[in-house]
Amino acid sequence: MNQASAGHLLRLIRSGQATTRGELQRVTGLSRSTVGHRLDQLFRAGWLRETAGDPVDAPTGGRPSLRLEFDASHAVVLCADLETRHARVAVLDLGGTTLAEHSGALLINQGPDEVLDRLAQWFALLLEKTGLGTDAVCGIGLSVPGPVDRASGRVLQPPLMPGWDRYPVPERMRQAFAAHVSESGADRMPVLVENDANLMAYAEQRRGFPDCAAFLLIKVSTGIGAGVVVDGEMYRGIDGAAGDIGHIRLSDHPYALCRCGSYGCLAAVASGRALAEQLTAAGVPTASGSGVRDQLAIGQPDAVRLAREAGRLVGGVLATVVTLLNPGVLMIAGDLTGPPFLTGVRELLYQRAMPRTTAYLQVVTSRLGDRAGLAGAAAMVVESLYAPEHADRRLADTAAS
Repeated sequence: MNQASAGHLLRLIRSGQATTRGELQRVTGLSRSTVGHRLDQLFRAGWLRETAGDPVDAPTGGRPSLRLEFDASHAVVLCADLETRHARVAVLDLGGTTLAEHSGALLINQGPDEVLDRLAQWFALLLEKTGLGTDAVCGIGLSVPGPVDRASGRVLQPPLMPGWDRYPVPERMRQAFAAHVSESGADRMPVLVENDANLMAYAEQRRGFPDCAAFLLIKVSTGIGAGVVVDGEMYRGIDGAAGDIGHIRLSDHPYALCRCGSYGCLAAVASGRALAEQLTAAGVPTASGSGVRDQLAIGQPDAVRLAREAGRLVGGVLATVVTLLNPGVLMIAGDLTGPPFLTGVRELLYQRAMPRTTAYLQVVTSRLGDRAGLAGAAAMVVESLYAPEHADRRLADTAAS
């Protein structure tokens, strides 16, 4: 990386490592004129602003240095969080503040063309609501309930997303967005796609546990998935399949057929979908994981019993996962989050895991709730587009146009 680049200085400012011109000179070893030239590029792009420094930073009584800040209001991100039967979309500034939001029923099994077109319609309506044009949008982030290949943005063999396997999601999202906003540049909009549990973990770790070097989030809704954040970065594995714990096989459930086509998967007996089917069979009609959540909210006895049993099954698997990863925080999120499920998880986790691996483990529930996916998608887009190399390319493109 070019240590003298404007993108590198931006990273130092955003991270808080250097927030004045003098600090940038000391950290980088660059001359005053070089720092000034690079900062001019960032100011012209509208990415930075200067604010008055704190008097305590000037103990000798002189005028404090002006502080440099990333201007989170200079652009917005469009984000969508896709569930199997529902979706939430939002316009967020670059600091993660929600400016407008919409949610509604949307069946993911209708296929990518229809779903992405609907999202594009919702994005257009939100921009109209906020009075913003596409020139204010720096990128689009999508959270999906399936494994994603990071390089291509394509979903790979997703059990809960029929018709989506290897579909060109970024390209189709750009086309649909351009068709609904009818503004120049929309067809070149950056689109990033990531697994929902990964993005939830990314957002929750950044917001609530920034000092946790190994963070594990388990999402139990229609399916079961895990998101892992290590040293502040999402851990995806070699092709995006890391964290797919819903398809770990349970030897004592050999006849439970999973949506993936295999038998004995954890998701086949302990997911929101599985519990909905079990409740329906017990005479309590329940259509989905969100329906199980509603039954738990009113204390329906069968739902409470099944949620605790599901928690025990998940806890048994997590004993191995926690032993392998040794996380500082284990967060439970999704439709089944609540005392019955959490009690079951704790029961088996602490029974089967070695005391050393759980001695400093915090077991908590989601802090961001339904907005974790959106917050993670926005953070993903911002961290990608304003990373040094990407930022330098964008600045060069702007200067050349």
